[in-house]
Amino acid sequence: MTAPDFDAATAAFLEGLQAQQAGRLDDAERHYRRSLQHLPGRPSTLVNLAATLLARQRAAEALPLLDEALAAEPGNADAWYQRCGALGQLNRLDEALASIERCLAVAAEAGAAWSRRGGLLKDLGRPAEAVAALRRAVELGADVEMNRYLLASLTGEAVPPRPPAGYVQALFDSYAGDFDEHLVERLQYRAPELLLQALPRAAFGAALDLGCGTGVAGRLLRPRVQALAGVDLSAGMLAQARAHGVYDTLHQADLVAHLEATPERFDLVFAADVFIYLGDLAAVFAGVRRVLRPGGVFAFSVEAADDAVDFELRPSSRYAQSARYLRALAAAHGLHVQALRRDTLRLDQRQPVAGWLAVMTAP
Repeated sequence: MTAPDFDAATAAFLEGLQAQQAGRLDDAERHYRRSLQHLPGRPSTLVNLAATLLARQRAAEALPLLDEALAAEPGNADAWYQRCGALGQLNRLDEALASIERCLAVAAEAGAAWSRRGGLLKDLGRPAEAVAALRRAVELGADVEMNRYLLASLTGEAVPPRPPAGYVQALFDSYAGDFDEHLVERLQYRAPELLLQALPRAAFGAALDLGCGTGVAGRLLRPRVQALAGVDLSAGMLAQARAHGVYDTLHQADLVAHLEATPERFDLVFAADVFIYLGDLAAVFAGVRRVLRPGGVFAFSVEAADDAVDFELRPSSRYAQSARYLRALAAAHGLHVQALRRDTLRLDQRQPVAGWLAVMTAP
């Protein structure tokens, strides 16, 4: 057996750390594995390698590395924190909660751990405990904007008009690989098909798919349009959409910014299950009105809120809008409401999610 080489192991570890911090995850993994060849079982290297794998959604590979690190150092708070993340990715939420409790037993002032505990309790349907944990995270200065967003979803207090910057992009970048299977097969996602059925005519010239994702709606739209553009925040989603080959052009951008800036004009603007990540839709309506050609159609879905509110942020961390609010926006931006129909959009926790299917036209 080769004797441990501490200097070579440290040098490789530092190269891995530098690559990890720069976001070069392939390089980081290679350097950390080389470090472990020189010095097997070193907990800090095992934990960093596991964190690199978790950033690439490889929880099943990360978990045994973390267990090995914890066998050597049972009080390693970072290892418990990363183990929680691995178990969360594997949807083993009760075990993930137990791991974050072990982390906090060692590092009680770790704000990021309180954030993770709050998120887990929220997902486990324990809202009162989740609120307490998220408030503690805010007190400790951990990811304050995101934790206040989650708190708003649980309490209904101080609801922001949109999520924190980067939240949606990070969410869908991590989700891109199995998005289609999850959305269509497990959630019984129906919004694009229902919207297509509601369109007032069979064919369109140029169409824009807002929040196009992997192209679930685009593949249905393609036979009915002459030209199809898509816009999405997530590079991972756009890579999947590009592979399907149904879009003529794809843009990585915030949809409101794109609507405000693009020189293109469209006969159809389509947004299926996109506005669940936006509360205040005034800027969207203004942008859509700007890019719609005369007689153009704006078709979209939202989760259905009661008319007592314009919009609300739900415990699912998704927004819902009321029919009253949608009609008011249409009137304010010169759009005619052709259809506004309530239907089931998909499942969430095996329960049907009610939404509004809207079709509006420009003069």
